[in-house]
Amino acid sequence: MSSVRQHLGNNETVKAKEELIFHCGFRHFRASPLYSQHSSADKHKLERLLQPDAALVVTVYAPITFTPASVLLFKQRSNGMHDLIATGFLLSVDPDRIIIKRLVLSGHPFKIFSKTAVVRYMFFNREDVLWFKPVELSTEWGRRGHITEPLATHGHMKRHFDGQLKSQDTVLLNLYKRIFPKWTYDLHVPKPEVEME
Repeated sequence: MSSVRQHLGNNETVKAKEELIFHCGFRHFRASPLYSQHSSADKHKLERLLQPDAALVVTVYAPITFTPASVLLFKQRSNGMHDLIATGFLLSVDPDRIIIKRLVLSGHPFKIFSKTAVVRYMFFNREDVLWFKPVELSTEWGRRGHITEPLATHGHMKRHFDGQLKSQDTVLLNLYKRIFPKWTYDLHVPKPEVEME
């Protein structure tokens, strides 16, 4: 893991899992990193892009390098030249860092009563409804609620909300999934082409 900040001379968008060339201390390798927020919490939110205005943590599986070590990230152009993308320093070697990605499941009201509603298209079997029964639900229009019971076997369920639901509202369930970096470590780094003037 290393803490990096996008280089000021580069305004190109760099997506997560895009192959980059790392110069980490005396090691040179290629890998596809994950970006996550640099915070003091024990769980860190996944970032889809390298942010130009914030320091992010880059996570890859690679041989151990000890701190302090500087980190340079390069991207190879189609013509073989290397562009400097980000600079930073080695943060730590921590295989237990938890990177989470936010997922949102949505469903639609099928029948609406005073404060309860039958919702469909969020789950498609009874076991999933029972598994997520303790989780709080929300709607796009600000209502909060929970699952009271599953109906039949096709994923329909009764839900109780804190107010009347509208027919055009959407019921949402926020979930968080742990993400691991892929093993894309490659020791072979092509030499950069020199631009002749």
